[in-house]
Parts: sequence; structure tokens; C-alpha cells
Amino acid sequence: MAALQQIPISLQSKIPSLKTQFLHKPSNLSFSATFPSLKLAPTHLHLRPSSAASGARMSATAGGSYAAALADVAKSNNTLDATSADVEKIEKIFSDEGVFKFFSNPTVDLEKKRGMVDEISASSGLQPHTANFLNILIEAKRIDLIKDIVKEFEMVYNRLTETELALVSSVVKLEPQHLAQIAKQVQKLTGAKNVRIKTAIDPSLVAGFTIRYGSSGSKLIDMSVKKQLEDIAEQLDLGDIQLAV
Repeated sequence: MAALQQIPISLQSKIPSLKTQFLHKPSNLSFSATFPSLKLAPTHLHLRPSSAASGARMSATAGGSYAAALADVAKSNNTLDATSADVEKIEKIFSDEGVFKFFSNPTVDLEKKRGMVDEISASSGLQPHTANFLNILIEAKRIDLIKDIVKEFEMVYNRLTETELALVSSVVKLEPQHLAQIAKQVQKLTGAKNVRIKTAIDPSLVAGFTIRYGSSGSKLIDMSVKKQLEDIAEQLDLGDIQLAV
């Protein structure tokens, strides 16, 4: 992954107090077993000087700055894994366009938004500092950055925990043992200490699966029937020939 940068100067006036504010204001898979049966090959808030902050340096974006701040607090509290789980819950909640529009709508009263955060926190079991972090984004009118923050936090978390993220797309839901085999093979390919699997359903693959990993999903393992059919068509060079049915 690209080296992470320091927080932009323009945000430093806001970010240094962020840690104190959300500290005090009132689905990951890792595998260690060996799965030899599956063989794959790739086809193609700086808040203060600390080891946590240095590991959580982000790109010079507002979303990256907030993500780094949250990661720094989680690291100092020894709640990095729990905070990562919170962020995953937030990602799912804000993937609902209705929820996102509600919080990003400037005409909605601030107290109503705070009340909704309380409800979300209670129903989802968010940690207090995570809920306070959401309130800070609302008060700063930066809740529209939440999707960027989620993405950037994931990058920080993966870097701090030496974790490789792999996105597995398939036509049907894969069994846990198959995901474990995939994770082990990705670990062999990357040398990562841990592998974290995310899954997605993609009917266009016909059958089989694809795996994306590496920086921004830059590496691809394609074991789908769709890819096999495309390869066959290319080899046959069918062009625009019309087949009678």
C-alpha cells in the first residue's frame, strides 16, 4: 500500500482536540491452518507523536485525517479490533441511502441527528468513543465524509495489523471452509501476517469466483466461468459470426 502521509495543516486546528472530544464527551477472518487443496496464481489525526500515530499516517485528505484520529484513539485504548468492527457496522448502516441523506441533510435539526446516533449506538452496540466520533462529524458538518473515512480507516487498520484485505466475488455464497482455503492461498501469495476476507455476490460471473487483493484491489485472481468463456471466445476468434440456433 502507498505510504501514508501526515495530516494536512489546514485540519490541525480542529484535529488535535478531536481525540479528547470523542474519548470523554457524554465480520474479520484470520486463518492459520494449512489448506493445500486449493492452488491459486494471480493473473494479472496525527494527534501526537506516537507509534500508533506513525502507523496511522494517512493521505492528505479530510477523510484520511479523521480516520487516522479514530485509529490513534483505538490503538491507545487497545480497542483497535473492536473499533474496526464498529466501523464495519457504520459502513453497513450508512450504505442505506435514506440514512446517509438524513445525516447529510443540513435542514435536519442537530438534536434529531444526535438522537439518531444514540439509537444507532444502542442497537448496534457501538463503543462510546465511536458514537462520540459520529457526533463530532455531525457537529463539524463532515458526516458526508463517512464513506471515505470508512475506506481510509480500513487501510490504517490493515497496515497496523499487517493484514491483507481480499474481496471474494462469487455467484453464490461460499462455504467458510472455501473462504479459509482462499485466505490461506492469499496469505502465501502476499506474505501477510493476517488475511481479511470480504465477500460479494456477482451473478455475472456465471460460476466460480474472483479474488481481488493488493493496493486498491490491484491484483486479480479470476477463476470464474465468465472468464473461461471469454478466453475461449478469444482463442476461437469468433468475431461477429452469427450462430444458428
